[in-house]
Amino acid sequence: MCEQAANILSLPLVELAEKLREESLSPESVLYAYMGKAFTVNQEVNCVRHFIPECEQHLQKLKMQTKKGLLYGIPVSIKDHIGYKDHLSTCGFVASLDVLEEEDSVLVKVLKRQGANPFVITNVPQSLMTYGCSNSIFGQTLNPLNHRKGPGGSSGGEGALIAGGGSILGFGTDTGGSIRLPSSFCGLCGLKPTGDRLSNIGIRGPVDGILSVTTSVGPLARDVDSLVLCMKALLCDYMFQLDPLVPPMPFNEEVYMSTAPLRIGYYDTDGYFLLPPCMRRAVYETRELLQEAGHTLVHFTPPSVPYVMNELFIKGIFADGGSTLLALLGKDIVDPSLKPQVNFLRIPNLIKKSLAKIIKPWFPRLANQLNALCGVRSVKSLWEQHDKVKAYRKKFVDEWRRCKLDVILCPVLGPAFTLRYPGKLLAAVSSTMLYNVLNFPAGVVPVTTVTEDDEEVLQQYQGQYGDPWDKKLKKAVEGAVGLPVAVQCVALPWQEELCLRLMKEVETLSCKRREKKAL
Repeated sequence: MCEQAANILSLPLVELAEKLREESLSPESVLYAYMGKAFTVNQEVNCVRHFIPECEQHLQKLKMQTKKGLLYGIPVSIKDHIGYKDHLSTCGFVASLDVLEEEDSVLVKVLKRQGANPFVITNVPQSLMTYGCSNSIFGQTLNPLNHRKGPGGSSGGEGALIAGGGSILGFGTDTGGSIRLPSSFCGLCGLKPTGDRLSNIGIRGPVDGILSVTTSVGPLARDVDSLVLCMKALLCDYMFQLDPLVPPMPFNEEVYMSTAPLRIGYYDTDGYFLLPPCMRRAVYETRELLQEAGHTLVHFTPPSVPYVMNELFIKGIFADGGSTLLALLGKDIVDPSLKPQVNFLRIPNLIKKSLAKIIKPWFPRLANQLNALCGVRSVKSLWEQHDKVKAYRKKFVDEWRRCKLDVILCPVLGPAFTLRYPGKLLAAVSSTMLYNVLNFPAGVVPVTTVTEDDEEVLQQYQGQYGDPWDKKLKKAVEGAVGLPVAVQCVALPWQEELCLRLMKEVETLSCKRREKKAL
């Protein structure tokens, strides 16, 4: 790699964008530096679905624009199903290989208007309904930090490419943690906004029309400043014109830049899935840093998470008992990493219910999940399920207000799982799925790494129930010394700026602590 390319790749996004706008760097040199690095990273971890040939042509159009956007000349990566004209949106399905997008998604249109240059489309798991990253077309994506581990999913190709240095800003989607889990597994910052804060037009899922659980599109990057610049660029008049369903709310600089002390709720477990010791340690260490910085930390207990997991999340995602997904998979070769989930869906409902009764005394979580996977019985039942989601959101907000919270600090699933384990542990996403059901903005920030002490403490891990899922979780996260450990930051709907403010504070305090330890 030449010296100039190495220098370009080392620059943070904010600095790179500034150099491009002032023309001390050319857009060509930046694009080719990232294309070369992405090619190398892809050879190692198989994270790229394909490069976008039109990126060179688009670059010439950018140079002719009289007004330089906030992301002028920045090469960006996009997830497989974010629509790009004349390209595929496969969701990891063979059946989608002959359907080309007729136009760019709104996200891509706005990125181009702001000067960004989408140059690569990244890999996803088959169906997007898992947090692994493998499909029968493009294969398995590995974690660049440890090839025995996965990058998370379903925006796993994004996580791997950015963590490997092959992209500086990427875009994924999140229905149960699909931005936040790759960020956690790969040591990145990622933001899941409120569902309609950014436009979803032109982003297709394998199963559309789900209302109980909100899907969001959002950015992944190396640092919080990059996410902030991205949100400033996207929350513009052009997006509001293209998609009138998006509230016309530009980025609120005043909220983000405020230094007023915050009242922060925190918890280290949701009462459904006890996360590994290192993830809970990260919450407590971050809590101490925030307290020392003058914020007020109060313990918060998220209400009824087991109920949310089964009755609202799983029944919302699989309201049809999984029949739509199974029909798609029936036209395809089921990827091995997805088979455990698919096998459960294929069990007839009568047998699911009978099995649930038998195993409930010793494996209650699986019993409840089997019942939930039966779906809902009628349109009336679906309406009732939607109403339950609405009622839970009110219950959660009432508790939030009773505690007088500004934001919440909580754990996120991690560290990175050994390959093939995500498909065996769908229920482990409780820490992230909660905020899709609630439709709250939530972001992930890496704060530390797994230590030898963490590995030793892990050997004593019994989990929430001591059942087979807890044992699998322990095996999934073993052998992670040196891998990133993150925390999750949450705000109320439409308060992305406040969420980002907490993320920035956490990032700054954690960096200072690491610098002190290094002295």
